[in-house]
Amino acid sequence: MPGSPDSSNPRALVRSPVSILSPASILCALGLAVALLTSCGGSGSGSQTAALSNSATAERAAAVSSRAELPATVESVDGKSVTVRDVSRIVSLRGPISEVIFALGLGANVVGRDVSTTLDEAADVELVTNGHDMSAEAILSLNPTVVLADSDAGPPEAIDQLRSAGIPVVIFTPSVSVEGIESHMIEVATTLGLRADGQKLASDTMARIAEVTGRYSVDSDEENGSSKRPTVAFLYLRGAAGVYLLGGPGSGADSMIRAAGGTDLGTSMGLKRAFTPLTSEALVKAQPDVLLVTTTGLESVGGIEGLLSTPGVAQTPAGRSRRIVTIEDGLLYSFGTRTPEAVRDLAESIRAPGKAKP
Repeated sequence: MPGSPDSSNPRALVRSPVSILSPASILCALGLAVALLTSCGGSGSGSQTAALSNSATAERAAAVSSRAELPATVESVDGKSVTVRDVSRIVSLRGPISEVIFALGLGANVVGRDVSTTLDEAADVELVTNGHDMSAEAILSLNPTVVLADSDAGPPEAIDQLRSAGIPVVIFTPSVSVEGIESHMIEVATTLGLRADGQKLASDTMARIAEVTGRYSVDSDEENGSSKRPTVAFLYLRGAAGVYLLGGPGSGADSMIRAAGGTDLGTSMGLKRAFTPLTSEALVKAQPDVLLVTTTGLESVGGIEGLLSTPGVAQTPAGRSRRIVTIEDGLLYSFGTRTPEAVRDLAESIRAPGKAKP
């Protein structure tokens, strides 16, 4: 067992040898941590309004389905050629995929989802995952006409079981960056026979993101009297399990921080992994301006005060000024239609002076 890392070097974050969670594992764990949304029944005019809304949504989905160019044959990322003939009953197993489906107008056709689908519109859609693992039995019970997932989905036996039952299963490369949103949207839309709609949706979304990123670019900061991008440390926290990791290149948060006009600490330090075990000495040495955590991560360590009591945190500029920014787990990793607003909120939050944003 090698000795302790050199605390004089901010890159000395790796406790080696150590079992490092993969980016896919981290994203799945984040999905597990997202609180499941529940809905309450209404009465009177509220129920009537909801019924009218549901009817309009269903009518739109029917209209969109009728002009879908089907059958559509696509290549699944696992090497399978899959033909989709019917999009009337869709199971979506990742939040970014669900965002595309709903934005295209097919939300009423979604009959099953996973925990990372945190859209308000999908709150009533049946959950078909056990943790982050799909349940083939639960999916089959919904009589789906197509299942859409990404390569983090599993277990493989469940995918094989669905395909053996004749269900088209299309697997996509996970969308884990702002830059990857456009191609991901088009791929999902093409699978549903709506390539042109997907291209327009992707173009509109990227234009909205460009508007936000332009507003918070370095040049814009200079015009406002600041020439320094805030240095942001994304901390993946699971206090109950004693997991404290620093995000780096490929974490997903790095892309969001960059789009929001910040500097991702892990990337600037030269880390090579998406997530690296954190040492208090290295964190203090790195001196981040802002700490970014997910809502469930902050809850797991007992809130803001609990985070500040974590070794090293209070000794950073971020800790001393309580510049702690939180973002809902599913939103941070949505990489879809909600990303422009998420980037805007993040950009404004990391520039807010000396206060925690709950």
